[in-house]
Amino acid sequence: MMTIHKEGRTLLFGLLVVLFLINFAVSYFLPELRLVQNLVIGVSVIFYLLILQFFRNPVFDISRNDNQVLAPADGKVVVIEETTETEYLRDRRKQVSIFMSPVNVHVNRMPVGGVISYFKYHPGKYLVAWHPKSSTENERTTVVAKMKNGTEILFRQIAGALARRIKCYVKEGQPLQQGDEFGFIKFGSRVDVFLPLNARVVVKPGDITKGGRTVIAEL
Repeated sequence: MMTIHKEGRTLLFGLLVVLFLINFAVSYFLPELRLVQNLVIGVSVIFYLLILQFFRNPVFDISRNDNQVLAPADGKVVVIEETTETEYLRDRRKQVSIFMSPVNVHVNRMPVGGVISYFKYHPGKYLVAWHPKSSTENERTTVVAKMKNGTEILFRQIAGALARRIKCYVKEGQPLQQGDEFGFIKFGSRVDVFLPLNARVVVKPGDITKGGRTVIAEL
């Protein structure tokens, strides 16, 4: 089942009105130019469908497992490496990064269940999402979920060259289940997940993920 995400409803309604007015004006002022009218109609339909697909929001059952980490986003795995997380955890972690293209679903979902122990929004630049400095210099939000066993998993929404609207709906102290929606990035970008070193990553670079459905690691 597919629905329209709340982030796109106002924009889509406004766009529908604008496109209707444009087509009405072309039909009214150029009544003899049927080819032009049909061309404008065709372009309007294609453009509207392109914007519409940005805001699709699939509804599905989520298989929750405290020993697994789910992908936080639809996209492609672009980074798997050991690194030092310097903002909150301040220790060595395994980083898994998922790149969201403009054609992906843009809903972000909780990779694990737990209580939000840290949240911070960082204003910043809009480098392309695969740029090495994008994770530290771009606009981003950092979220940490503390699981029932005390393990903390950090994940970060990162804006890209096109994605200049990050939405994050969580607050510190809020309990959320694995797979619950925690945010939305308009027009694609990247999500990083920082896992304990003893986590077993089960995806590889180039793999395609589905947010809330694909298992990316086992704890």
